[in-house]
Amino acid sequence: MCAKNTDGLRLRLQAPAKLNLFLAVTGRRADGYHDIVSLMVCVGLHDSLEVDLEAHGLTVSSNLPEVPDDDRNLALRAARAFFEATGRPANAAIRIRKRIPVGAGLGGGSSDAASILTGLNRHFGYPLPRHALVDLGLKLGADVPFFIQGRPALATGIGERLAPFDHLAPASALIVFPAAHVSTAEVYGRLNLTLTTCGKKPKVFALKSRVFDTTRHLCNDLEAVAGKLHPVILEAKATMLALGADGASMTGSGSAVFGLFRDPEAAVYARDHFPKRRGWRFFLTYLVL
Repeated sequence: MCAKNTDGLRLRLQAPAKLNLFLAVTGRRADGYHDIVSLMVCVGLHDSLEVDLEAHGLTVSSNLPEVPDDDRNLALRAARAFFEATGRPANAAIRIRKRIPVGAGLGGGSSDAASILTGLNRHFGYPLPRHALVDLGLKLGADVPFFIQGRPALATGIGERLAPFDHLAPASALIVFPAAHVSTAEVYGRLNLTLTTCGKKPKVFALKSRVFDTTRHLCNDLEAVAGKLHPVILEAKATMLALGADGASMTGSGSAVFGLFRDPEAAVYARDHFPKRRGWRFFLTYLVL
């Protein structure tokens, strides 16, 4: 799994970011959600969480003011769900040190929730089997089951059906957050399913005999829509490719853009030579395989 903890009355957890190496939107469901095919992988960039189990009641706080401290916070809701499912008193003070940008498409909130579920379950001696954790996680968000599993995976359905994908090569990843906050609902709402671009590519690399090819298979059907709303996304992608990335794409519904590099030194070069824009943030990391 992506998260890990140190047992004791104060848990210390890591919640990694994720990249969508591939994201094809295949249809709209009757319930308003969209069916997708996505290849997802964790990266070394992570939030750090501390959970004080000697607290009275259930609270959450963060180093960033934009992170909610109420039921909008998925980590808080995950803790409550765990304690309700196990019948234990809901006593935990959660402190989140955010490194993953909020609203970037990197899955930070979902990862925080997954780390709470897996960390508490481990601490209390695994009272919930894995499938029960996944069920709890899915009620919080479609990406939470992926973070509970913590391995590269092909996700289908709304993202909840996961199949391990073991054919990724090691790579450095340079992530650029171009100071644009994208509304996931708006991006999906503007998506024209007749104009999506990823097409049949999932069938190419989903076969177990094929390896994902960064230069050919990186694709995100939401990128064009988000790029129209925030042109800096497409600007960041073009710059990433010009600086030598083997491939580049937006992740999730944006606005973070990543480039993959087989050569770690090339990734360092790209980071150091990327034009510095006010508010842009850069993260040099790696795929967790």
